[in-house]
Amino acid sequence: MAAVAQNSGSVLFKNATVIDGTGSAPRTNTDILVTSGQIAAIEKGIKANGAREIDLAGKTVMPSLICAHAHVGTLKGTTSSADNYTRENLLRHLKKYEDYGVSAVLAMGTDRPLIFNGFIDSTQAGLLPGARLYSAGYGFNTPDPNPGSWMNLLLRPNTAEDVPAMIEKLAAVKPTVVKIWVDDHGGNAQKMKPEIYQAIIREAHKRNIRVAAHLFYVEDARKLTEAGIDIIAHSIRDKEVDQDLLNKMKQKNVTYIPTLSLDEYQFVYAGNPDWINDAFFKASLEPGVFEMITDKAYGEKIKNSPDYQRNMSAFKTALINLKKIYDAGIKVALGTDSGAFPIRTQGFTEHLEMELMVKAGLTPAQAITISTRNAAAALRIDNEKGTLEKGKKADFLILSANPSADIRNTRKIESVWKEGKEVSKGPLKN
Repeated sequence: MAAVAQNSGSVLFKNATVIDGTGSAPRTNTDILVTSGQIAAIEKGIKANGAREIDLAGKTVMPSLICAHAHVGTLKGTTSSADNYTRENLLRHLKKYEDYGVSAVLAMGTDRPLIFNGFIDSTQAGLLPGARLYSAGYGFNTPDPNPGSWMNLLLRPNTAEDVPAMIEKLAAVKPTVVKIWVDDHGGNAQKMKPEIYQAIIREAHKRNIRVAAHLFYVEDARKLTEAGIDIIAHSIRDKEVDQDLLNKMKQKNVTYIPTLSLDEYQFVYAGNPDWINDAFFKASLEPGVFEMITDKAYGEKIKNSPDYQRNMSAFKTALINLKKIYDAGIKVALGTDSGAFPIRTQGFTEHLEMELMVKAGLTPAQAITISTRNAAAALRIDNEKGTLEKGKKADFLILSANPSADIRNTRKIESVWKEGKEVSKGPLKN
């Protein structure tokens, strides 16, 4: 079989091991022809007159990662603040994600007006450097103004009657999803009332906008699923999910974003994680954060926190529930909550999340599909991104080792490609 390049701007990648993100087994000695930023052919033995050839013998190609739950723009040094939300900082964060092989991120409800005047459209069109940005706009929380800081633009209805006008205002910025917080933060805050989140879901659905929920408890997950929630944006962590909830989530086509790394970060710095001195991790940190998290007093503070045991238990439950939910045939997508706070580092965390999925009992191949095809579907961009297939955008990573054998090999980035152009050599070489 042969495909012929249409112009001299084509690039032919030869002899790669290809993981296409569809869940299919890796294909060895496979060629990828890229023309005008898209995959023109992907098969063995492609001949392409005039194309630039790159031999990838011994290398693995996989789709770029997509993070369906992140926060962008507010992180700087050891602070997370509305004051940090500038065009320069947004571009810096999007470039960092790209260096780590993440080609698109969905910022979950903490964005600010700056991005809605052409910036977000330009990133999605590939006109600005870095990962493409998608947004939930301004999320919904309770009337209690805490937490404040960078979340001070959240919509806070007092009653269900307040919701339609707020959704109308939010719809004007064309959010990918609506984000709602339904959590008492370990008993430290009031929880959104059911009649309010029911009204949010109802009004959003009238406008064909999906709703994603921040939650913790299994009973909230059940009630939200019954109310029509589209995305559960964190793990269920208080109890193991039961068959009734699994059935409801599958029947209602709920997407589950586990954010396992968020839960590990809550306690892991009390010890000495095996990646703490890894250059791939350290390169992702904001200035001053490494010194903060390796300070003995910081670890002691975590260990002595009244939430320490609860957080470790929540993490174990999250791992169990991910496996149960995946095995039940419910759609799981990559999301990490990276960028919300300095310890949730952007870029590295997406790779850690895949490792934790494998720790939960998934295979590396399953973790990769969750982090590429499924995450693209969660953003509704899977018609052009998320898998390596003919006609899709040529967004991919070239790795020096095969992650289907060891998921940590996703970190062995040799180069990152966006629409057929090399945009990074990875975080350690840029």
